[in-house]
Amino acid sequence: MKKNSIIITKVLTLTLILVCQSLLAQPTLKVNHEALNFIVMGDWGRNGADHQKQVADQMGKSAEKLSVDFIISTGDNFYPSGVRSEFDPLWKYSFEDIYTAFSLQWDWYPVLGNHDYKSNPDAQVAYTKISRRWIMPSRYYEKRFPINGDTTNQVLIAFIDTNPLIKEFYSNSEYGPNVKSQDTTAQKKWLDKVLSNPSPNIKWKIVVGHHPLYTGSDKRKNSYDTRAVRGSLKSVLAKHKVHAYIAGHEHSLQHIVPAGTTQHFISGSASEATQVGKLPESKFAASQYGFMTFTVTRDKMIVQVIDYTGAVLYSTEITK
Repeated sequence: MKKNSIIITKVLTLTLILVCQSLLAQPTLKVNHEALNFIVMGDWGRNGADHQKQVADQMGKSAEKLSVDFIISTGDNFYPSGVRSEFDPLWKYSFEDIYTAFSLQWDWYPVLGNHDYKSNPDAQVAYTKISRRWIMPSRYYEKRFPINGDTTNQVLIAFIDTNPLIKEFYSNSEYGPNVKSQDTTAQKKWLDKVLSNPSPNIKWKIVVGHHPLYTGSDKRKNSYDTRAVRGSLKSVLAKHKVHAYIAGHEHSLQHIVPAGTTQHFISGSASEATQVGKLPESKFAASQYGFMTFTVTRDKMIVQVIDYTGAVLYSTEITK
């Protein structure tokens, strides 16, 4: 009996050691309250279904820890077919009633996804006049964010509309009517002008759009929309040495670093997760429900990937 007790004690001790080692090995959220902190999520509006609520709850917890300044949505804000107007019930059931944490009651900066184009994309612009936190002044726009309140250290973010960049959408019965109302040439000229800003106060340049330029997904690795957006944006991102391009569309979490200055992040699994693979340039890829956090100082950008349980799946640092 005594021998059995000793064996049981040793087994329990070894188990405890392994558990502690596992907990110590798991990355924890890196926090810097003197940085510019924001959350990036995408592809989410499902009335709380398919882990949307669980992801929202973890967003609230991470936002509280980081004291986030704002939230970015990478598009496909309302499934399956966008919203009809600024008074559509989906605003309540998919947005207001889901992201209820006090830490998420700051400004949200969204872009439009292809699903948002199925109904009335301008309804999401119009909601800006109703909401205290939804900020979409037009289908594409830009904003400069001071780092820790210092206007001499800013992050320039261009929020673009990638849908009109895809020629196949113009003949699509659902997307066509709304992409035809967009002046693609005007947007490209605008983006070039925004990224040409010579101000020495701008330390980082980021572009946010719905469709990625690169993805490890077998389905969209070389699909018509990926090729179209890459063809339209690759040269302008390189020309202006954009530090990060952030997208959704793919229901996964990815970090891809092709040749050049721009690093690519995909955060599109805030309520659905689908198959994902890796490219030779992939640093991280996960088919998991979750979101990303960005912590930006003058010389460093920390990107962390968090899943719906609150686990930190991946972290990377970009330095200047």
